[in-house]
Amino acid sequence: MTPRQVVDAHGVRLRPFRAGDVADVVAGCADPVTQRFLPNLPTPYTETDARWWIESGAPAAWTGGGAAYAVADPATDRLLGGIGLNNPVPDRGQAEIGYWVVPAARGRGVAGAATRALSEHAFATGTVRLELLTEPENGPSQRVALAAGFRYEGVRRAASPSRDGGRQDLLTWIRLADDPPGPTARMLPDLPGGVLTDQVVALRRLAPDDAELMYRLHSRPEVVANQAPPVPPERAAVERRCRLAESGWLTGEIARLLITDAASGEPVGSCGLSYTDVASAEASLGYALLPEWRGRGYATRAVRLLAGWAFGPVGIARLIAGTVPENTASHRVLERVGFQREALQRARLPGLAGTRLDDLTFALLPAELR
Repeated sequence: MTPRQVVDAHGVRLRPFRAGDVADVVAGCADPVTQRFLPNLPTPYTETDARWWIESGAPAAWTGGGAAYAVADPATDRLLGGIGLNNPVPDRGQAEIGYWVVPAARGRGVAGAATRALSEHAFATGTVRLELLTEPENGPSQRVALAAGFRYEGVRRAASPSRDGGRQDLLTWIRLADDPPGPTARMLPDLPGGVLTDQVVALRRLAPDDAELMYRLHSRPEVVANQAPPVPPERAAVERRCRLAESGWLTGEIARLLITDAASGEPVGSCGLSYTDVASAEASLGYALLPEWRGRGYATRAVRLLAGWAFGPVGIARLIAGTVPENTASHRVLERVGFQREALQRARLPGLAGTRLDDLTFALLPAELR
């Protein structure tokens, strides 16, 4: 590729940076969200930094075999963001794609359009494999990757320096030249309208603000007793779990949901769905309720809603739920939804001090959902 090329595609224009872009580059790169997820940017980001990028940084990217494009509005040529290719490996036909968008242009599909445009241009000019790396907490960027046809490949541990001097993981998303066009199909699609409800109970995706509630719920002795191993969670682990709830959903690892009262919006508990065998379309679900909401049918309704979503939009063919044999209240909930006792797996789960716990497994098929 050459820096003189201009790419017009998908409603955006990729062109070289210009001196007149300084103010917009500052607006984009000084923004707190951009600063959070691009830790290599100077802080504070000033006009001097923007001019250096336009006059020296971007040209150096081209000289090094990569690319550095301004993303502009085709109608006005106003800068909307930046996108480029870096860390090229010519022998492998590989490069890494990265982008940022000015705050005023977010939510308009600019990043996705620019990523599709540059990906297609890169493939047309000889690139075979593109990598897109995101921080685990950067859900919007992960959605861009999926919308642009990238597939989740795994975790690159401690791959990036953080502003506090430590290291952080990066999620790796890959698109190959011969991958089909269009968005990548997700293993765990979004909830329709963002919520599942039967007008009594409502389920929505767990969010960072739910951390205190989740810590209170999952620290209760009766909830801990039904976990394996039965060890109370650390607050930091619960907070991280809530911050990564969207990422777990987008990567297909697990769908974590908050159960609420549909009328009042008050939190009732939590539930989750995760694949146990992708090839056979089998998944497992679990749930926990706050004590003041137990015995009122909320658990049964939540499990029924979650199972219906799993058998419908997710495409699961078989659901299982593991319980400790003594948890008879949970057994009744599962049986009311249609689950059947299937197996007692002896000493399957870790207990305390080297002990092992039995696992009583229930299973549900689509036709059995009540």
